[in-house]
Amino acid sequence: MEIALFQPDIAGNVGTILRTAACFAAPVHIIEPCGFPFGNAALKRAGMDYAVRANVRRHPGWDAFRTWSQIGGQRLVLLSTAGATPLPDFDFDQGDVLLLGSESAGVPHHVHEAVAARVVIPMQPGFRSLNVAVAAGIALAEALRQTKGFPA
Repeated sequence: MEIALFQPDIAGNVGTILRTAACFAAPVHIIEPCGFPFGNAALKRAGMDYAVRANVRRHPGWDAFRTWSQIGGQRLVLLSTAGATPLPDFDFDQGDVLLLGSESAGVPHHVHEAVAARVVIPMQPGFRSLNVAVAAGIALAEALRQTKGFPA
């Protein structure tokens, strides 16, 4: 299972996701540009010592990331408040890439159209969305549970 962050805005959220990903051996893809200076020093501050232990790959933009995913045959699963399938009803496969949008804007229409699936985390009525790092953790845990991918 892998995580991809589309043009993230907040270094602290990226740090939290990197920490979570490092704990569960899930590679993280950063689709640039970022809304903050992206570098080892910033990530170390945001993710403490876990960030440097995370498997991070940077992509200069959506087109480069999309090419990478197509070459590798990865299925892109977008977490979206406009998702079509509730998380508990979605069947994850090993090797899926969980794609999360930026905190301020989500993902543009062409990204919605390019993914294999859109998934929504069900919540109480009247709530707009979860923090992106919390959503990443919830979805990663469900995907690992389904695929029996938790570390031994």
